[in-house]
Amino acid sequence: MAVPFGLSTTMYITLTDGQSVTILYGWIFVSIVSLSIAASLAEICAVYPTAGGVYYWSAMLSTREWAPIASWVTGWLTLVGNWTVTLSICFSGGQLILSAITLWNEDFVANQWQTVLTFWAVMLICMGVNIFGAKYLDLINKVCIYWTASSVVIILITLLTMADNKRDAKFVFTHYDASASGWPSGWAFFVGLLQAAYTLTGYGMVASMCEEVAFPEREVPKAIVLSVLAAGITGVIYLIPILFVLPDVQTLLGVANGQPIGLLFKTVTGSAAGGFGLLFLILGILFFAGIGALTAASRCTYAFARDGAIPGSNIWKKVDKRFDIPLMALVLSTAVDMLLGLIYFGSSAAFNSFTGVATICLSTSYGMPILISVLRGRNAVKNSSYSLGRFGYFINVATLAWICLAVVLFCMPVSLPVAPATMNYASVVFAGFALISLAWYFISGRKNFTGPPVPTDVAPGEEVPVAGLAVVESRQDRNGDVEAKGKKM
Repeated sequence: MAVPFGLSTTMYITLTDGQSVTILYGWIFVSIVSLSIAASLAEICAVYPTAGGVYYWSAMLSTREWAPIASWVTGWLTLVGNWTVTLSICFSGGQLILSAITLWNEDFVANQWQTVLTFWAVMLICMGVNIFGAKYLDLINKVCIYWTASSVVIILITLLTMADNKRDAKFVFTHYDASASGWPSGWAFFVGLLQAAYTLTGYGMVASMCEEVAFPEREVPKAIVLSVLAAGITGVIYLIPILFVLPDVQTLLGVANGQPIGLLFKTVTGSAAGGFGLLFLILGILFFAGIGALTAASRCTYAFARDGAIPGSNIWKKVDKRFDIPLMALVLSTAVDMLLGLIYFGSSAAFNSFTGVATICLSTSYGMPILISVLRGRNAVKNSSYSLGRFGYFINVATLAWICLAVVLFCMPVSLPVAPATMNYASVVFAGFALISLAWYFISGRKNFTGPPVPTDVAPGEEVPVAGLAVVESRQDRNGDVEAKGKKM
């Protein structure tokens, strides 16, 4: 979760829908909700420590009869979520790069072609690194951690020391103005939660660590929860100083491409060079995030294709011998995102659509195994080593209620009135992929798709290989349900 990048690129949303209160308390609220979702997933992960994550958990928690359908739905949600997260990261990156020009030339307004071509360039760079730098991805991830941490420190120290004018505490902690949104005052706050919800979407991916750590049933659940906790704290540390030095809000909202962070940096530092220096740090996080997101998207595409769940699976499931990566899955992920970027020609608010559908898909994919667990009486997680105890049912239901609300909220436009060019097309993109998924299920899936290779007929603690993934051993009860003990392949 690239917190500084996510918060910086979505700042337009919260400046429109409430300003300080939405920015700060919206972040805290969504952090608490995300922590609850993460805890619910951690409870499941402790029982089923598999690198397949929610895709596998949905199948493992279901009965034999429903496991294929549950994993099909969860898999498609995860796949589209990964694609659109990558899309939103790289698209906003293209916008940020073009916004750097306006630091020196305030009259420059990027047209649609310039924005799309810059976005495509960012996508191709991320794809190139994934192909030719595949063996360095672990190193890139490590550098990303240090770059992000140092960037936060540098940005905050620079802003606080160079700001000539600072806001008072009343503005930072109590100011609320949603007049620019056109929404009723209270509803605008909820629409503005997209900033926080989008930034806090990556914790479900932590399950992939199950292949790489000892005692995954103990360590990975902790990592899932701690990743959200760390992100939440980082966000508060990043946001409060920015609110103290926030320039005139109307000036920031007037930025042509909806990316005001560069202008904020320039205004506070007093120079275009100073503004670009800080923006450069955010752009560095952009490329780290884009590379990592595309890696995750391509691996998700490969895994889903391997199970025959997407059209043309025989093509996308191939591993390139030269680069030792799922090259065609990487190409497909890149191509899908580049095509979706064309939505910008019909909607200047396309970025909001991309963030909306990414947040909706990933949130609902996290909700699927939680929902199945609740519907089945939470029997599978009763003996979890990361148990939520007596509060488990309440926490699970509360998180599911939030996810249902989020699906509605994040299909809403940031502001009213709505025109075709400012509409939030998240619902359209979501429905489009849903139709593709549904069509392919009736064409092929209902006959050929059996779900992920979940172990069924082994005794507790027995080790069996399952498609090279870290899985758990299971046994069948009379209904074909699984009880599990942790194991790693």
